[in-house]
Amino acid sequence: MPRTTRRRRSTKHRGNAAGIIEARGRTGRKPTKSEKGGGGGRGGNSGRVSGGKGSRGPKAKRYEKPPTWRSAGFRAVCAAVVVYFVSTLLLKRPVETNLILLPVVLVIYAPLIYYTDLWMYRRNMRKKAAQ
Repeated sequence: MPRTTRRRRSTKHRGNAAGIIEARGRTGRKPTKSEKGGGGGRGGNSGRVSGGKGSRGPKAKRYEKPPTWRSAGFRAVCAAVVVYFVSTLLLKRPVETNLILLPVVLVIYAPLIYYTDLWMYRRNMRKKAAQ
């Protein structure tokens, strides 16, 4: 059998069991405070690739724009469909009863989602103004 030469990899694989890949960055010295990123939350980078300036995650980006009734309506429709299927399949209620439930869920969820998003948006803007 021919002998194969095994080449060692040039850098370490930095992925962990959860699939989070951390940027290797500089080696040979301790990173400064600005390189560490400072005060993140519990447990580091919470599921995203570390590095770059704009790596705050999708939720942070969502609250940088003011909410719209259209987005709240779309999310309310999604929630109503989930409630419909849960009540039909898991609770085994009749389909006619669940069809009456759909508009009720839409009327309750749409404003609830809109005003929750508005509160989160204003909270995010206050945090940015304080910094």
